[in-house]
Amino acid sequence: MKISQRTWPIVGLLIALGAGGYYAWQQSKDGDLPEGIARGNGRIEAVEIDVSTKAPGRIKEILVGEGDFVKAGDVLARMDTAQLEAERRQAEAQLQRAIIGVETANSLVTQREAERTSAAAVVAQREAELDAAERTLVRTKQLAANNTTSQQILDNDRAAEQAAKATVAAAQAQQAASDAAISAAKAQVIDAKAAVAAAHAAIESIDADIDDATLKSPRDGRVQYRVAEPGEVLSAGGRVLNLVDLGDVYMTFFLPTAQAGRVAIGTEIRIVLDAAPQYLIPAKASYVAAVAQFTPKTVETEEERLKLMFRIKAQISPELLRKYIQQVKTGLPGVAYVRLDPQAAWPASLQGKLVQ
Repeated sequence: MKISQRTWPIVGLLIALGAGGYYAWQQSKDGDLPEGIARGNGRIEAVEIDVSTKAPGRIKEILVGEGDFVKAGDVLARMDTAQLEAERRQAEAQLQRAIIGVETANSLVTQREAERTSAAAVVAQREAELDAAERTLVRTKQLAANNTTSQQILDNDRAAEQAAKATVAAAQAQQAASDAAISAAKAQVIDAKAAVAAAHAAIESIDADIDDATLKSPRDGRVQYRVAEPGEVLSAGGRVLNLVDLGDVYMTFFLPTAQAGRVAIGTEIRIVLDAAPQYLIPAKASYVAAVAQFTPKTVETEEERLKLMFRIKAQISPELLRKYIQQVKTGLPGVAYVRLDPQAAWPASLQGKLVQ
């Protein structure tokens, strides 16, 4: 069979859409639904979550199997933490050493402050001696001027006054050295306290790694796959389990331009599953694509524009999902019926048993 050039764009569209999407579009054109109602084929989908390791390590145990229902916070698996626990003990030892370092540094500050007090007393003593020597020299000079004392005594008093000045200077230098020693000792205290803070931070970091080694479920859901098994060594970010969030379930389907343009967020949708055609599942449009999912190379005519298909998401309410969580299964095929016109009446086939 030879395919004309005019038919090629339609063939390409059929391949892209797949049999399900094209069937929904074709049925909507057949006119077997009342005006204001459209439909599209799709499958039940849900948000999937990978439970992965934060750090590299060996899987110690996995506590759930495929198909198990889990709740948020449930422990799913544990990684081997022997090395982390050894690192924590080492960090605790470093913390104790740092605490002792703070106590030693504080003792040194106390010692240096005592030395400074002693140096200040020596300075006061030497200044008193200098004052006495200066007074004695003044009197001796007056006596020498009246020739009532010898030159030798004057020279001795002058030397004593100079020696007293020197001892004052030495005592002041010692006091300055004590001040510097106090500053150095206080710096050691700050350094020792920083070491304590660093040790605490190291312990907290290790505790966080140990806590992360216990893999917990982030949401309510069902285990879909066990990607790894106990004993396997995984790199950082290695997948252990795959969960399906049964609180976020929807059906994705496609509608042509004319119909998709009439779908607003919150539009009423009813889903009929192939596995249970007697039930109608209520849903609402939670997403309408802003860009066509399947577009020919050129869109110049009205006929070509009608071939554009837009993705729609029919969201099932979390309350309904929680009520029937044991029956929720992803991958089930079905049909989504959309009420494009709020005033349009549902056909008799869609007025059956509505799941509540």
